[in-house]
Amino acid sequence: MEEFMNERQKSEKGYRLFKSIKDITMAALILGSGILMLGAKWFNYDRVLNIDTEFRMIFGFMCIAYGGFRLYRGIKQTD
Repeated sequence: MEEFMNERQKSEKGYRLFKSIKDITMAALILGSGILMLGAKWFNYDRVLNIDTEFRMIFGFMCIAYGGFRLYRGIKQTD
């Protein structure tokens, strides 16, 4: 019975590690897109994106907030 519990704990630890890596990777992508939306004027992407400035700012802040939440959750799961 003890062997089964050890295997289960290893499996759960591996799943938590995979999930935290996935959360951190997704957070990096979402934060990157938020930074791209907010800094489109400085990166000279505002002509390419063809999105209204107000919408781009709102979407950029939403991406930053959600990406920060995903990063927090990914880091917290490793504890």
